Amino acid sequence: MPKLQALESADGHRRGRSRRVSTVLAEINVVPLVDVMLVLLIIFMVAAPMMQRGFDVNLPVARRAEPKEGERIFVSVPADYGTKRVVYIGDKPVRVDVLTERIRQDLLTNPTKDVFLRGDGQVRLQELMDVMDRLKEAGVQKVGIVAKLPGER
Repeated sequence: MPKLQALESADGHRRGRSRRVSTVLAEINVVPLVDVMLVLLIIFMVAAPMMQRGFDVNLPVARRAEPKEGERIFVSVPADYGTKRVVYIGDKPVRVDVLTERIRQDLLTNPTKDVFLRGDGQVRLQELMDVMDRLKEAGVQKVGIVAKLPGER
């Protein structure tokens, strides 16, 4: 609690508004710090989902696609596969020459996983078949090709 001391002039009279306040900063006020931290937390909670963005794959359209259940491995072939020779397992980019080994490693942990191949609509069929052959070399029994329904984005 601050102590107020009245200042007196040389003749012993108090002056109007001049008081000296002597305070001891023994405590740090953490309320403003907590307020700022909560505002920053809310900002990051709102902004974080907007910053997580993958890559765009324009899937072909199929009228009679059926949803599948269970644990799956998605292998995505982007539109620039012909030049970069990179596919994605989930969201991780993988060079096509090490795709077979990476899929073998994934199948060792759970051999009943389904592998689904997502190819961009601009990828040539031969390039998609190349990736599918590499998946078969890795020991995948069934490879599903992912398509979207006509109204889906």
